[in-house]
Amino acid sequence: MKLLVILSSRPYDGTDVIWNAIRLIDTALVEGHRVNVFVMNDAVDVVRGDSKPEGAEFDLTNMLIESTKRGSKVKICTTCVNRCGIKKGEIISEAKLAGMSDLVKWIEEADKTITF
Repeated sequence: MKLLVILSSRPYDGTDVIWNAIRLIDTALVEGHRVNVFVMNDAVDVVRGDSKPEGAEFDLTNMLIESTKRGSKVKICTTCVNRCGIKKGEIISEAKLAGMSDLVKWIEEADKTITF
């Protein structure tokens, strides 16, 4: 099955939303599914190389990087990145900048779309 996971929630917000999303991504990959991840809105902080706050239990950015090593593809909303003032050099190399047309294409190709 081809899954599209849309990350939209702020990482490190005191909840486990993004942590659980990345755990789902990894589980799907291990079980042989193809997974695309589109990062937008407040979730764009997870693609910053230095986003883990001091004292955080999990390094969500590193978890996302590890998922790419297992086969996930990660794209980031360019407009969201620009609105948040994130510079290209601050973004992990495993993630590619993209637009709404890329998201539409991934939605069309996906068997299931899940939003966190």
